[in-house]
Amino acid sequence: MTSKNTLSGLVTAAHGRHYFVELPDGQSIKCFPRGKKAGIAVGDQVDVLRQGKDEGVIERVQERCNLLYRSDDFRTKQFAANIDQLLIVVAPEPAYSEDLLGRALVAAWSADIAPVIILNKADLSASLDRARAKLAPTAALGVPILEMVALDPAQTRQALAPWLAGKRTLLLGQSGMGKSTLLNALVPEARALTQEHSQALGTGRHTTTSTRLYHLPEGGDLIDSPGFQAFGLSHLEQEDIVHGFPDFRQAVESCRFYNCSHRHEPGCGVLAAIEAGSIHPDRHALYQRLLAEHENKPRY
Repeated sequence: MTSKNTLSGLVTAAHGRHYFVELPDGQSIKCFPRGKKAGIAVGDQVDVLRQGKDEGVIERVQERCNLLYRSDDFRTKQFAANIDQLLIVVAPEPAYSEDLLGRALVAAWSADIAPVIILNKADLSASLDRARAKLAPTAALGVPILEMVALDPAQTRQALAPWLAGKRTLLLGQSGMGKSTLLNALVPEARALTQEHSQALGTGRHTTTSTRLYHLPEGGDLIDSPGFQAFGLSHLEQEDIVHGFPDFRQAVESCRFYNCSHRHEPGCGVLAAIEAGSIHPDRHALYQRLLAEHENKPRY
């Protein structure tokens, strides 16, 4: 609840210790959090106390419906809050990390955010079939996979318009996948920096350095976040991890023990489903890695 001296605003950009907040009249002002710990994410609704014409203080973060972030033993990286769907960009070249993709999907599902995968650079015919094969287990989970060439802005806008209209979407992808090119196609005025893939390094360079929300011309919001090369999920508890594997849910109901870890117990429904071929072994391997990381993280 806001006081008569504060305004409710939308956080549209995060730059270290300061943020840009869009006020109800459409004006954007530079804001700083009150106190040392911010914990503020793009997409947050916040209460702002204005200080002068173009600045303000963030007094409070309003209640969120969700927050997508990654974490390891040392730091937390918030992507965005109050989002409807996660758009993950992959490409045939350079090769994307299946582990990172799997972790991003777990993060989305554990926060009840719908994931959609964009297979960009679909014109790279020599390696496209290999990328499709890698994505087949994910497609089998019911995750939409949209093939496109982001260098064709008109085709990109047409293909994505039905998915983006009226929704707040977070755009994520490893460096080199063409995420900035995709953003430029959808929001030309963003003028996001793009950089040619470096064949020598086998990876792209980070071209986005801060998280920013853009209003789409046809309605809806698109949040662009920096590329990532790690996706720790140390903030998830065991039940959150299981929740991030929707393909486990039916099998879990068949487990003999209520506290089954789904790794070695007799009568485990998940292990039986793997044996029967209804859960992909790679999915279970990812689950075991995440559970091991959870169990081995430092306890203070």
